Amino acid sequence: MAEKRLYHKVANQILELIDSGVFPPGSRLPGERDLAEKFGVSRVAVREAEISLQAQGRLEIKVGSGAYVLDGSSGPLNGLPRVGPFELTEARALFEAEAAALAAPIITDEAITELEDYIAIMSGKPSEKMTADEADAAFHNAIARSTNNHAIMFVIDSMWQMRTEAAQLQAVYRKVCDEDPSHREDEHQAILEALKNRDSVAARSAMRAHFTRMIDALLEASEEEAYQEVKRKASESRSRYMLAKQLS
Repeated sequence: MAEKRLYHKVANQILELIDSGVFPPGSRLPGERDLAEKFGVSRVAVREAEISLQAQGRLEIKVGSGAYVLDGSSGPLNGLPRVGPFELTEARALFEAEAAALAAPIITDEAITELEDYIAIMSGKPSEKMTADEADAAFHNAIARSTNNHAIMFVIDSMWQMRTEAAQLQAVYRKVCDEDPSHREDEHQAILEALKNRDSVAARSAMRAHFTRMIDALLEASEEEAYQEVKRKASESRSRYMLAKQLS
């Protein structure tokens, strides 16, 4: 407990230096040894403090290079760490696949009916209560509730907050989900069928398949974005070359 409190103290001391301008955004923190001597603690405490600040979005740790200060706008969102779409989707795949497996044997008929209603909305059924995206969130949270485990409910709800409240993640997920909405309907239906059959193995598999497809779609989207960026830079270089040629 003392060591845990120590790294929290070190993290707060580093934050004070960042917020006071000693270490501005983009700057590299001193090495672990230097910080350990400065604060009178072990290098382990410094390392754990930096990892904690990275999770909060205040530092970026580059292997072999050091810890770099991020802009304050990259800090926590409503107390939640800012994460990328791949990180979040991987975490959701792990947690929600096991949540589905845990819920399968004990899910109630009422919960099954609730899930059916959410899928209907995702499939285009008009609803005054929620949008398709809200029905998607409600579907996953209903499965979490069916585990009767409040820790699981909290974690999955928190991940949905990260997904829906960060503008960057909203844009990425919207692009992936809007690409072919039939995938979303079919995958949620497969999850529902496994839950109806009270089959833990099938429920876990169906949930994993859902997130595996999402990760593949995210990879394709990032590859396309990278390709377009290369084209943009090539076009700029070509324009500069043509201008220089005209002036010569």
